[in-house]
Amino acid sequence: MNTDQRLTELEIKLSYAEDLLDELNLTVYRQRQQIDTLMAQVAALQQQAPEPGSAPRNPAHELPPHY
Repeated sequence: MNTDQRLTELEIKLSYAEDLLDELNLTVYRQRQQIDTLMAQVAALQQQAPEPGSAPRNPAHELPPHY
């Protein structure tokens, strides 16, 4: 195997490695966005939850959503 062939093969491998790295970075970025969204949703749900030890809600005193 001569030097030109070896260099060409290394360049091809490098190209594939760079593409894989870009794809992995994009995946990590998307997952971070999903985690941030889920954390915000959990925080909102925690704010809606009643405090421990407080009186339970009585659904009879609440209006249905169509009123």
